[in-house]
Amino acid sequence: MKIAINTLEGKEAGSLDLNQDIFGLEPRADLLQRCVRWQLAKRQAGTHDVKNRSEIARTGKKLYKQKGTGGARHGAARANLFRGGGRSFGPTPRSHEIGLPKKVRALALRHALSAKAKDGALIIVDQASTGEAKTKALKLSFGKLGLTSALIIDGAEVNENFALAARNIPHIDVLPIQGINVYDIMRREKLVLTRAAVDALEARFK
Repeated sequence: MKIAINTLEGKEAGSLDLNQDIFGLEPRADLLQRCVRWQLAKRQAGTHDVKNRSEIARTGKKLYKQKGTGGARHGAARANLFRGGGRSFGPTPRSHEIGLPKKVRALALRHALSAKAKDGALIIVDQASTGEAKTKALKLSFGKLGLTSALIIDGAEVNENFALAARNIPHIDVLPIQGINVYDIMRREKLVLTRAAVDALEARFK
């Protein structure tokens, strides 16, 4: 699968043969959904909490005698029945993480890359770097490439000036190759890979 390589100025800088096993698969929506669900569940804080009756700061003394009052039988005022009492079966801190096999995660990433390639939303650039950390100049470059919502993946190290210039542009994310993931790929319209990122991906899935 041959694809053109562009510069940040929007000019052609040759072409590249993409690996069919990574970028040429028929995308499966079920795999992508499973991986996105796994990612979102894993990052939930799970810190929600309420006080049960044992945590309420209120006396445990019996309210009134058991019989003879003409009222219902009650014990401590901390019971969930009373205003200010403990909550029954409320949420407690826990992990929302679900399991997903490593091979399924790797396959889902390949399908996400293939989905972008199939939709024509994959752009290859020779390098993602700038001499100065100027957001305005970088925004003009993105305009030439037609990038309004994009995930940009570089090699092992992201150019510092490029990252600083891009971080103030809405709907633009910049990540090193180690941070590539299905959710971020799918939430942006375009996927931009550098030559270094393509080489790293091919080495990873060799």
